Amino acid sequence: MFIGIIALFPVVNPIGSAFMVSSYFEKLTNSEKRIAVRRITLYAFLICTVSLFAGHWILALFGISIPVIQVAGGTMICKMGWEMLSAKKKENEAGGGHIASPSGLAAIEDKLFYPITFPITTGAGTMSVLFTLSAHSASEDTTEYLINTSAIILSIIIMCVLVYIFYLNTKTIISFLGANGETIVNRISAFLIFCVGLQIATTGIKSLFMINH
Repeated sequence: MFIGIIALFPVVNPIGSAFMVSSYFEKLTNSEKRIAVRRITLYAFLICTVSLFAGHWILALFGISIPVIQVAGGTMICKMGWEMLSAKKKENEAGGGHIASPSGLAAIEDKLFYPITFPITTGAGTMSVLFTLSAHSASEDTTEYLINTSAIILSIIIMCVLVYIFYLNTKTIISFLGANGETIVNRISAFLIFCVGLQIATTGIKSLFMINH
């Protein structure tokens, strides 16, 4: 279990991810945020569990490799980060113009799975780690296999609990940064999202070149 937690924590990164998604929650009430975070946590658990037990078969079925997922996921994250950065600029340029749009939970409902859960919270890196852990847990001894698999599932549950705690308390964490803390964090988060996406895509491209050579 300890190995699973150590392996999953850097790729899930619940603390860093919480800052990255904080801007999505800024207009939610406490009850709406609790509902949203609960769904994200459930989605994250399902993605991790499916990746652990059926990930290899799903990728093989569609003929997709991990590097391709990294390139595609990284590109999507870059796009999202850029949109978040440019959205602030567009709002300022718009001035007094106002266009009616959904508010509260309805405004981000279609974003809870993509991109908040996948690929920000649990992306290609998480899937790769779970594939590796799954391979290491394989054993002809049924008892040993069940023990190893149970330890990995427990690690996934612990990660999901951490995601729930940090995502739910982003506003509290940001409030310690002062009056302009939220604006600063949102700006930095948007930039970091773009950088993370670029890093994931670059890693995927490098892996593809290594495979081809």
